[in-house]
Amino acid sequence: MAEPDAEVRSVDDEPTAGTVTALLRQMVVIREFEQATLDLYARAEILGIAHVSIGQEAVPVGVCSALRREDYITSTHRGHGHCLAKGADAERMFAEMLGRSTGYCGGKGGSMHIADPSSGNLGANAIVGGSLGIATGAALASKLSGSGTVTVCFFGDGAANQGLMLEVMNMAAVWSLPCVYVCEDNQYGEYTARDAVTAGDISDRALALGMAVHRVDGMDVLDVRRAALRAVEAAQSGDGPQFLHCQTYRYLGHGMSDRDRPYRSRDEETDWRARDPIDRVVRTLQDRYGIEFDMDGVRAEVRSEISQAIDGARSAEQPAPEAVRRHVYAD
Repeated sequence: MAEPDAEVRSVDDEPTAGTVTALLRQMVVIREFEQATLDLYARAEILGIAHVSIGQEAVPVGVCSALRREDYITSTHRGHGHCLAKGADAERMFAEMLGRSTGYCGGKGGSMHIADPSSGNLGANAIVGGSLGIATGAALASKLSGSGTVTVCFFGDGAANQGLMLEVMNMAAVWSLPCVYVCEDNQYGEYTARDAVTAGDISDRALALGMAVHRVDGMDVLDVRRAALRAVEAAQSGDGPQFLHCQTYRYLGHGMSDRDRPYRSRDEETDWRARDPIDRVVRTLQDRYGIEFDMDGVRAEVRSEISQAIDGARSAEQPAPEAVRRHVYAD
């Protein structure tokens, strides 16, 4: 995604039609990327495992539209959308998943470990809640250096039950760090419903630490964007860490082995799909701005870009054998 301009970062103004269109196109890019990932996995071209975020596109796009390139994010095992929304190149992401040397981690990390420091992406993490400490450390570094950067930490509802979350959020609150914690509450931790294992309201964990909480409709990119702009501005202005609780939903399974999803009812899935984040923005463009968005044309254009990215990744070289020892120890 292109670096947000001054208009996008404005907290008070309503977004222009151009901004809304850009947000919509970025969500289409993420969805088509994920659809292509499913296809590549089915063809046994992806090395390792992958977790797609179809249905959750509004959260990374809305949040990252509030950030500058120099601001930081940390991601999760379901992190393709975060990477793309923060500016990652699709071809290099596919190259990483296909085990090619041109991938972001030289083809050695795979889907769950993509990182791109040049765009402020400090990396995905296969450990549930594993990036909470990394994000908080980055926010501490920002405060000590006076750089003015903000760090966004994406994590799922499952991470709310990790002890690390309380520890780092407590530190961030005590030291008033410029960090925005974004809970992508997609209702399930792997195959278990959130309410079966999580007591109380996840937002209350942040409230107990005196942290500002923003409860967000995670299926509405404009709602996410609006809350993210306020949270980023507050964190950057010295008001301390912020907490975004985004209610969202993954349409497909946790990974690649539970596509039938017997732990969820079809009625539940149908209800959430009726709130599809892409369809909602198409309607907004029509109702609020009088724009008939050419969805077929944009999808065709994006699919062509994705296809070219895959071709480029496939043509890249495999890592050299000696690369196995590279990046293991610091120089």
